[in-house]
Amino acid sequence: MALHPRVATVPAGTPTKITQGSPTKGGIGESTLRPDGILKVTGEFAYSSDMWHEDMLWGHTLRSTVAHAEIRSIDIGEAVATPGVYAVLTYDDLPAAMKNYGLEIQDTPVLAHGRVRHHGEPVALVAADHPETARRAAAKIKIDYVELPVITDEASATAPGAILIHEDRDDHHIGHVPHPNIVHRQPIIRGDADAAAARADVIVTGDYTFGMQDQAFLGPESGLAVPSEDGGVELYVATQWLHSDLRQIAPVLGLPEDKVRMTLSGVGGAFGGREDLSMQIHACLLALRTGKPVKIVYNRFESFFGHVHRHPAKLHYEHGATKDGKLTHMKCRIVLDGGAYASASPAVVGNASSLAVGPYAVEDVDIEAIALYTNNPPCGAMRGFGAVQACFAYEAQMDKLAAELGLDPVEFRQRNAMEQGTLLPTGQPCDSPAPVAELLRRVKSRPLPPERQWLSVDAAGSSVDVRDLPGGLSNTTHGEGVVRGVGYAVGLKNVGFSEGFDDYSTARVRMEVINGEPVATVHTAMAEVGQGGVTVHAQIARTELGVSQVTIHPADTQVGSAGSTSASRQTYVTGGAVKNSCEAVREQVLELGRRRFGTYHPAWATAELLLEGGKVVTDGGEVLADVADVLQDESIDVELEWRHRPTEAFDLRTGQGNGHVQYSFAAHRAVVEVDTELGLVKVIELACAQDVGKALNPLSVIGQIQGGSLQGMGVAIMEEIIVDPETAKVRNPSFTDYLLPTILDTPTIPVDVLELADDHAPYGLRGVGEAPTLSSTPAVLAAIRNATGLELNRTPVRPEHLTGT
Repeated sequence: MALHPRVATVPAGTPTKITQGSPTKGGIGESTLRPDGILKVTGEFAYSSDMWHEDMLWGHTLRSTVAHAEIRSIDIGEAVATPGVYAVLTYDDLPAAMKNYGLEIQDTPVLAHGRVRHHGEPVALVAADHPETARRAAAKIKIDYVELPVITDEASATAPGAILIHEDRDDHHIGHVPHPNIVHRQPIIRGDADAAAARADVIVTGDYTFGMQDQAFLGPESGLAVPSEDGGVELYVATQWLHSDLRQIAPVLGLPEDKVRMTLSGVGGAFGGREDLSMQIHACLLALRTGKPVKIVYNRFESFFGHVHRHPAKLHYEHGATKDGKLTHMKCRIVLDGGAYASASPAVVGNASSLAVGPYAVEDVDIEAIALYTNNPPCGAMRGFGAVQACFAYEAQMDKLAAELGLDPVEFRQRNAMEQGTLLPTGQPCDSPAPVAELLRRVKSRPLPPERQWLSVDAAGSSVDVRDLPGGLSNTTHGEGVVRGVGYAVGLKNVGFSEGFDDYSTARVRMEVINGEPVATVHTAMAEVGQGGVTVHAQIARTELGVSQVTIHPADTQVGSAGSTSASRQTYVTGGAVKNSCEAVREQVLELGRRRFGTYHPAWATAELLLEGGKVVTDGGEVLADVADVLQDESIDVELEWRHRPTEAFDLRTGQGNGHVQYSFAAHRAVVEVDTELGLVKVIELACAQDVGKALNPLSVIGQIQGGSLQGMGVAIMEEIIVDPETAKVRNPSFTDYLLPTILDTPTIPVDVLELADDHAPYGLRGVGEAPTLSSTPAVLAAIRNATGLELNRTPVRPEHLTGT
């Protein structure tokens, strides 16, 4: 449909000039600014928590105050009688036979029934005309709990007679795990690790502990459910994967999927924490029960209970090496705590095991990774899932081996660095560039920041700027007892969903003339959670279609799935889908032009025609027609799916298999200063080198690398959800007690970007967002060890670990 037909002064399709068409600005490779950037900075951006309906109610969730208990009774009488309350729902009010949900294993109850399995588990829902009324009514609900022993670690989970967290498991992993309280187990066996160990001149072992990290997104879980006239529901929500939510929500509501219509609302960060459902089903249930729109917004305290966290882990590693610095073998055992429900634990186990060796060539390995069911908070996806924990341990091992052999830690890593063609422990060859040694060379060759930057000399003598010291403005030190350390690390992360998952995305692209100009509209279900997809999709459309004006349609379920915004996959997979659809649109534009104007010039018959600057041009730069003249009153609309190369499941006994589609690599050098008397750490610089294949938007790439680096630094020195080992209760569900790096803690993060194309990926790109989160943590730990001489085998490092107090 043409809204404004174009009037040409010369016959349309007549060549008008023979000059190279100007590439359209704002295309691939340019640092185009985010369309939502200024709005977010100025506070004008509408997040999901800002939504409003004049007739809406407020929903509230009552959560368990204990971690493990039998529910004997629930009395909602006083809550129902509270003025302003419209509905109080418990498990008995669920409308469908399906009562559970889950990403892979449907083991998570919508509302607890008979038993609660973790602190903060949802038990009842309230809808009221005011959020405070809903909260007060929920507080009047009386629950008779009979507390049960808590399972908090591997010993208690697998002890003889241990209570089973899920006594009726029937998922597809149950036949392959040694105990029902183990969610999933994946061994990786290659070569003969014992025989290789006998050839080693040096063997080092280590036990490592990785703490539970929170995604700490700033926009809390929120959404608005609006009942519709057809008996369905419209849900506006901040999430990471609309269609995965839809697949889990509809069966629990007892509705067909076409009656649950979802639209993405403004997302204030995610990092994996929104891959699982939080308030989605609860808001829909209350809306359908009351017949009114219902909005739920978690406060910060509730948010700590409303989403999964990064798996804490215990890791035991053994490495061997010859005296000339070549790795002989690796053995390891990784125990991940998945908490009460499975969430993404199977995938985390797959990553932790298959990436347990890191970016090194080791032929003989014996690896085992498991995830436990416990009564601790559920854990699932978080940036770099599974690979982050492993990287922390294997990089500490590299430093230990280098020290034993008297080698420089970077040189030792370089001697063992994998490269293109290297077989991974799973037997899968790395068939794209793997510049591990080069990345290390780049961070090492960067000049070090000046020593003692906090000390300056003025007319009155020397002075100290305490802001640059460990402890900062707390003014705890003036430099006495402060020592510097430098540490290195490099990491390996898979990109996209692995192990045979049908990982695809869908994009609909429309081309039409508006106000005399060709305009492209890109419609996907991709969740923009801050990664910059809305910017890159417009860049792809401009590059492929040669238009300046691109509209990004709001993400919803009226178009096919885009998959999750996780695993560094969206630019790769949904970007590939947008490119794919744009190419199909372009071919239809050219075919339309041939039909309309082919007789004017023989070049129309060639295959080498391009769209540039709103025109159809030959590969020699000859302009054949304006795209607007070609389209006239027609529009072209294409919706296509795009898949990357298929992967396969790992063998359950040996772990062999082509399980991953792509790898990304990043290296860090951390420079720290440590006050050894007070146990305070300041990271001075966190330099990173990363291969990104192709920087579609260089500015966004730098932002992703710096953000990932800072998130890794956070877990190294401050971030941890502390769970009481006796009660399994969370001790610090607030940003007062859960310490998070702020801009005052942020070091200089210089970034060195390599662009070695992966020939299998769109434009040669690699997923960017996760790899820097891996290596930044062990680099900071290595720098602190270098400064203090302490072993430091856990995250985060706390002051008492440095002072021995």
